[in-house]
Amino acid sequence: MNIYVSNLSFNVQDEDLREFFAEYGEVSSAKVITDKFTNRSRGFGFVEMPDEEAGQKAIAELDGGLVEGRAIKVMVAKPREERSNSKPSFARNNRW
Repeated sequence: MNIYVSNLSFNVQDEDLREFFAEYGEVSSAKVITDKFTNRSRGFGFVEMPDEEAGQKAIAELDGGLVEGRAIKVMVAKPREERSNSKPSFARNNRW
């Protein structure tokens, strides 16, 4: 089960994220997403848990919980949408 976690403090690291979820079951991976230019946290991450039931319990209990003074949002991650290599919509019909 892939879990999306948002509103994370910029101080939270991968290992911290893993520890939050390890209380509920096995964690396959935990990754805080960072900005590719500054290498600073973007405030969200993903956790993978192989046991669906443990993942659901973690979501139910951690969603809205406080981590470093911030109420985190925890939900099932949606599949990533494919990006096209075309211009953004505002630039497609530009006459200039």
